[in-house]
Amino acid sequence: MSSADAGAGETVEAVVEAGLLSMTDVFILSLAGGFAVYWFFFRNRKQDLPNFKKLSIAPVLERSESSDTTFITKMKNTNRNVIVFYGSQTGTAEEFATRLAKDASRYGMKGMVADPEECDMEDLSKLADIENSLAIFCMATYGEGDPTDNAQEFHEFLNGGDADLSGIRYSVFGLGNKTYEHYNSMGKFVDKRLGELGGERVFELGLGDDDANIEEDFVTWKEKFWPAVCAYFGVEATGENVNTRQYELGTVAEDLSKEKVFNGEPARLGSYNTQKPPYDVKNPYMSPIAVNRELHKDSGRSCMHIELDISESKIRYESGDHVAIYPINDTEIVEKIGKRLGVDLDEVFTLNNIDEDASKKHPFPCPCSYRTALTHYVDIMNPPRTHVLGELAEYTEVAKDKEFLQKMTQATEEGKGLYLDWIAKDHRNILAVLEDIPSLKPPLDHICELLPRLQPRFYSISSSPKMYPKSIHVTAVVVEYTTPTNRLTKGVCTAWLSTKKPGTGGNGPLPRVPIYVRKSQFRLPFKPTTPVIMVGPGTGLAPFRGFIQERSYFKGEGKPIGDTILYFGCRNKANDFIYQDEMEDYVKQGVLKMHTAFSRDQAQKVYVQHLLDQNHQEIWDVLNNNGHLYICGDAKNMAREVHSMIVKILTTKGEMSTEAAEDYIKKLQSKGRYSADVWS
Repeated sequence: MSSADAGAGETVEAVVEAGLLSMTDVFILSLAGGFAVYWFFFRNRKQDLPNFKKLSIAPVLERSESSDTTFITKMKNTNRNVIVFYGSQTGTAEEFATRLAKDASRYGMKGMVADPEECDMEDLSKLADIENSLAIFCMATYGEGDPTDNAQEFHEFLNGGDADLSGIRYSVFGLGNKTYEHYNSMGKFVDKRLGELGGERVFELGLGDDDANIEEDFVTWKEKFWPAVCAYFGVEATGENVNTRQYELGTVAEDLSKEKVFNGEPARLGSYNTQKPPYDVKNPYMSPIAVNRELHKDSGRSCMHIELDISESKIRYESGDHVAIYPINDTEIVEKIGKRLGVDLDEVFTLNNIDEDASKKHPFPCPCSYRTALTHYVDIMNPPRTHVLGELAEYTEVAKDKEFLQKMTQATEEGKGLYLDWIAKDHRNILAVLEDIPSLKPPLDHICELLPRLQPRFYSISSSPKMYPKSIHVTAVVVEYTTPTNRLTKGVCTAWLSTKKPGTGGNGPLPRVPIYVRKSQFRLPFKPTTPVIMVGPGTGLAPFRGFIQERSYFKGEGKPIGDTILYFGCRNKANDFIYQDEMEDYVKQGVLKMHTAFSRDQAQKVYVQHLLDQNHQEIWDVLNNNGHLYICGDAKNMAREVHSMIVKILTTKGEMSTEAAEDYIKKLQSKGRYSADVWS
């Protein structure tokens, strides 16, 4: 019963108990009320049906299969026996899954790609009913050993422990980064649990390292994987290595109205113009940029402080959360691609899946112009992967150029070395490849199909909703460097954001960018009195700025706060000490205790880990008093060295063995008292 229903019942009972009405009166009144409801709402229903306008469906990017069709039913109806699930945060795992499903046809099998979030994974046990069936899992690890957003429910399903997967044949390729402590933990977990639940592993677990060359890792694993599959199922490869397109260029009506053409929206047509909450990955909010100011002083580099206005969005966030920003590609690069291929970028086109039964009808929202595709939907800045080069090779009639491109796709030492040198190390994007091989003349629609989707960029929020409930602050260094081929390369999102500055004097509309908030486990302790240590050099300070604001808010409210200790570092105090005035004010107010390391202000470089080494007692006291330790910034060097320093402190002040110290840290992590928000 709702609260309204309960309130009405209590009122009638009170009246009866007061003696104002008898039960007979109540019965008669109820009967009369029921008759009135019938008369007004039902009696003339057939005669008074309203005239509804004809429903028109706007084009939407289709991704999921209909709710009444399981992936097992779909596989049976379309004679498929291979299904490739992916857990993907940045799109790479989905891309690898698509390539594996496409490869299946070369081995007498038929594959499909599936998002575990859109499937009932309890049906996985029914896969054994399909003859010669195989489940492949491309699983990325996110953050500190966590599943990706779309694989969380699948992770919980496997963790449940009561599924019977006997008769299931499977194989797993994991995507991770060795700079993180929990390297490829999701891939390892899925591979292990599927076996424990009765599944039969067809081929060994593959581990891709994004810190090195994940493309090489995947190709090397794939070249061994398919022969093992053939041997297991007793099938032979067709011997054909024909590149087949997954999408075909569709026809677009000449009189198609502009209102039916996508202009950069990630899913819903017109969503950037007609904003409707709630806002998420498929429906971002067009947030005005109220502030965009420089934080560095004559450092030769640029670090932006950006304030995103969310006052009209109903978006809520917490300190430590991430904000995702949808960027656009460099318009100069887009123009050069169009010119190189002789294409009218304003021409509207559509790409339709050749497989009519596929759940993904288009590679990105269609129809749209080539300009929109290259600007908003396609990743044109990252080096193209080997399968892209292999398909592009078919569009040159110069034998040596074709051989050169094809050689980089081969899983030989020569092929892998050539790809590493010419593509990865030289950081050649698709434009550089086209410029350096003039004989290459692929159709632009095929390039749009081959290249992965342009992904949103995530930033640690550098503000607290306690102090800034109507804005989200971002702290970001503008990326810009010259490649070995002497090409200037800029960070896709930061270079674009650097141009988004409000006009002077407050005149004119504010620039807007598409955003949404992703929740994080990087949180302050529930009790403001709990002591915390924050280690965040450079822009690693970002989430801690929000933490410190929160502690300052509580202190201003007259509430006691625990020790709030910051270890911050940068190159030079005079040039790149971001938020210096703010931090020093917090120190004066008694909110913050700060240790600073300016690595290049003296002959011998000093980093935050050196400061930790000078303060063993302080750190031990915080940890021994149920305090929390936070690390934010570079995963490859800083986070590892800070970890080693904490181990050293535990062995000296805590008199632990190294093994006991590592175990102590693991317990802190499991309790949420040792948290890292790091990147490579």
